[in-house]
Amino acid sequence: MANKAYKFRLYPTQEQEQLLAKTFGCVRFVYNKMLEERIQIYEKFKDDKEALKQHKFPTPAKYKRDFPWLKEVDSLALANAQLNLQKAFTNFFSGRAGFPKFKSRKAKQSYTTNMVNGNIKLADGSIKLPKLKWIKIKQHRDIPPHHMIKSCTITKTKTGKYFISILTEYEHQPVPKEIENVVGLDFSMNTLYVDSEGKRANYPRFYRQALEKLARAQRVLSRRRKGSNRWHKQRRKVAQLHEKIANQRQDFLHKASRQLTNRYDAVVIEDLNMKGMAQALRFGQSIHDNGWGMFTTFLQYKLEEQGKKLIKIDKWFPSSKMCSCCGRVKVSLSLSERLFCCECGFVADRDTNAAINIKKEGLKQLGTA
Repeated sequence: MANKAYKFRLYPTQEQEQLLAKTFGCVRFVYNKMLEERIQIYEKFKDDKEALKQHKFPTPAKYKRDFPWLKEVDSLALANAQLNLQKAFTNFFSGRAGFPKFKSRKAKQSYTTNMVNGNIKLADGSIKLPKLKWIKIKQHRDIPPHHMIKSCTITKTKTGKYFISILTEYEHQPVPKEIENVVGLDFSMNTLYVDSEGKRANYPRFYRQALEKLARAQRVLSRRRKGSNRWHKQRRKVAQLHEKIANQRQDFLHKASRQLTNRYDAVVIEDLNMKGMAQALRFGQSIHDNGWGMFTTFLQYKLEEQGKKLIKIDKWFPSSKMCSCCGRVKVSLSLSERLFCCECGFVADRDTNAAINIKKEGLKQLGTA
C-alpha cells in the first residue's frame, strides 16, 4: 500500500470560518493542556522509566467535562492532537527531536480529521467534513477512484487562505526500473545543483530577488501601531510576499525534480546536513533560499512512484577534492577555488568534477561501476 496527498483550496462561508477558527483554538487548547499534565508526570517519574511507561496519560475526553465548549468541534481533530503529542514525545525519547513545546496562537493553524464511516465525501466542487458539512473546494484535479481517503488536514495561511490536504491510500507496487541512465548532482548554493553532465539548475533565488521589497514592507510594518487596522493590513502584505516566495520556490523545485525523474533511472546525491552547513559556513540565507531539503524530498517520492532510485552517498565522501580523472585526492581545497586543477593535467569546473565523482560513487553502490 502507498499514500498520496492531494492539496486543494477551500472557500468556507462566514459561519464555517468561525467554526474553523474555533476548531483551531480547541485543538491548540487540548494539546497544551495535555502537554502541561504530561510535563508534570515527566518531572515526577523521569528517573523511573518503567513507572513513566505504565502511567496513564490524559485524553481529550477528560477536558470535555470541565470545558463543555470542546463538544462543539470535531472530536477526531482533538483525538489527532493527542496522537501528535504522543508522536512528539516518542521522537523526544528516541533522540530524534527536542522536548515538546506549547503551541502558540501565532503558530500555523491547522487540524486533522479522519475518514470514519463515510463522514468525508467529495461531490460537485464541494467536500463534506465533520461538523462543517458541505464546504466549497477548488478541485483542480481528480482523485483516482481506487484511492481511498484516509484523513484530511485543514490549514489556514497567514494571508487568510484555507487549504485542505486529502491523504489517500492505494495499492501500488511499482515495477523496479532497469537502471540505464544515471546522473550525479552536486549541491550548489547559487544554482541549486550542478549535474555530472555539467548542466546547472539555474535556480532564480526568489528570496534574494524579493529581499528589497520585503525589507521595505517590513519597515512600514514596524512603524504601525501593533494591533491596529493599519498594522493588520500591512502584516498581511508582508505575509503575501513570503507566501509568493514560497510558492515560486515550490513550483520551481517540483518542475526541476519532475524533469530529472522523467529523464534518469537513478539520481545520486550527497546525504548533506543542511542545518549544520548553514551554521558552520554562515551561509544560512543562501542555503535556506534554494530549499535543497524540499527538493530531495520531491525527487525521492517522484522516483519511487516510477520504480526508480535516489542514491544517497556519505556526506564525508571527498567529492570536491577528488580528481574525477585519476582519483587523486587533494589535501586542501578552499571554497574560493572554483576551478579544479589536478597534477595529472585534468582541469574542470569544481562543481562538475564533484558531480562526476558523486555519480561514480553511486554507480559503485548500485554495483554497476
